[in-house]
Amino acid sequence: MPADLLPLPFALPAPDARAPHHLILPYAAVEGAPAVATPQLDALLALLHEQERDGDEYDHPIPPHERAVARALQLDPQAPAWAAVGAAADVPHAWLTPCHLHAGADQVRLDDPAQLQLTLEQAQQLCAILAPWWAEDGLQLEVLAPLLWRVSGAPLAGLRTASLDRVLLRDASLWLPQTQPFQRLHSEAQMLLYNHAFNDAREAQGLAPINGFWLHGAGQLASAHQLPASTAQITVVDTLRQAALRQHWSAWQQAWQAAEDGPISALLAQARAGAAVQLTLCGEGQAIHFLRARSALLQRFKALFAPKRLSDLREQL
Repeated sequence: MPADLLPLPFALPAPDARAPHHLILPYAAVEGAPAVATPQLDALLALLHEQERDGDEYDHPIPPHERAVARALQLDPQAPAWAAVGAAADVPHAWLTPCHLHAGADQVRLDDPAQLQLTLEQAQQLCAILAPWWAEDGLQLEVLAPLLWRVSGAPLAGLRTASLDRVLLRDASLWLPQTQPFQRLHSEAQMLLYNHAFNDAREAQGLAPINGFWLHGAGQLASAHQLPASTAQITVVDTLRQAALRQHWSAWQQAWQAAEDGPISALLAQARAGAAVQLTLCGEGQAIHFLRARSALLQRFKALFAPKRLSDLREQL
């Protein structure tokens, strides 16, 4: 993964050309975003019918696109145990992302971890610094990628965590764990890393110090998670997410154009050919799930009473 990208908390199954296609568009509508032309998407929506809607809470700890993927993979969409997938069963796990927490007068802002420019070697060095402290509480650290470590251990049992997307460049104080040992580990990490040689070297390079971590994707699975046999071939247009979270609107418009020319156009062609396709439009609060209409007559009836363009649906996401 490029160093300037915020990691996704999940890995998608390998593509299966025989499976139905499910396209998920994160942050298809964002407050303050400019209007975009989506003729391919609008043509696709005209062939689909709305299946259901999920949520409308902007402060839900798990954003709609993560809930959509969790549901497709038969995980708990309200608290998907992302870090437990592929890990030892019957042990609680969580993702850990190193970060810089900026304490202001009235908030604790979580700065963009991708801007830390943390390399794998540096992440392993940082892990070696922190691991003995975490081990005292029965927690093990494992670096999988510079910004995505796995934490494992009994103290994680029952811990509810918020997605990294929910706190990026926002006040993170409401979502910081208030339970032990994690509240203490936050304080210890700040003290340990303050004026540490690791951060001295970073600041000498003009890089922000690392003074904290974010836990997310926590949970436990009773057995090794097996993907359901009927799992669709899922595509998530992450470029929309990357741009929207940073409010880089020119990049967001470019991501829309690339999606129109690529996965949206491909799904439209499949729908026109009669394939069973799925589409999920996500905003910050809600996801709307669509399926290919069961009949042309049903579709024409629904089109009379339901909006079928992104411009009509933006305010509902």
